[in-house]
Amino acid sequence: MKMSQEIKEFFEKFAKDAVKMKEQTPNMINGFGGLFSKVMAEGSITTLEKEFIAVGIAVAANCSHCIRLHVKKCFEAGATRQQILEAASVAVMMGGGPAYTHIPVVIDTLDTLNAE
Repeated sequence: MKMSQEIKEFFEKFAKDAVKMKEQTPNMINGFGGLFSKVMAEGSITTLEKEFIAVGIAVAANCSHCIRLHVKKCFEAGATRQQILEAASVAVMMGGGPAYTHIPVVIDTLDTLNAE
């Protein structure tokens, strides 16, 4: 997996930040982690489908960090590049111009993660 330096640094820093947050804000981490694991678990819709929703919301909310994290989770769950781009495209339809300007973050992350 070839990563651009900026995106590689983001994931490395996020991992280190997660350790710091766990040490310094354990109640927040445990609470959010519990919510995340319960909500994102397989249910009536798959975890992958839930990650597509998360990518769309991240794009519509203009959250570059969220985009990177959820594009990676989609990729890890077996999504294709085209599926991720289509999920992000729905967000543009719903979120308009601000969402449109964040599609390059999706593409850069896909390129970095070497998703097909």
